[in-house]
Amino acid sequence: MWGGRAGALLRVWGLWPAGVLGRRPLSCNAASLAGSNPSGCWNCGSPGGPVRGDGFFCPQCRALQPPDLTRDYFSLMDCNRSFRVDTAKLQQRYQQLQRLVHPDFFSQRSQTEKDFSEKHSTLVNDAYKTLLAPLSRGLYLVSQ
Repeated sequence: MWGGRAGALLRVWGLWPAGVLGRRPLSCNAASLAGSNPSGCWNCGSPGGPVRGDGFFCPQCRALQPPDLTRDYFSLMDCNRSFRVDTAKLQQRYQQLQRLVHPDFFSQRSQTEKDFSEKHSTLVNDAYKTLLAPLSRGLYLVSQ
């Protein structure tokens, strides 16, 4: 649909975010990082999976968990799945999530958590950029 010249122009202009129309949202090993482990925390083995801080952290050891690469951008950014988005609320949510997962806050943590932090931060950035611009938001809506 948006391949060829149109797709190239959208990418050059920065209006073609990662994750839109079949592109992978993150450049990572999806097999090892796809979603949280249903059997429990990767760090402490606590069953039940993460529930605190938007599901990013283990409730027992507070270790950052792998990002859910299948999560819808609208649910991640706590927005209604609609073309109309409150951009002030979107920006507030973006800042809230970055305060939770930004790599700068994980410099003293394990390499695994540093890697997860980078992936989470990238996912949040991609979701924010996609939903902020009307064109990319519309493309994202029709691609889902």
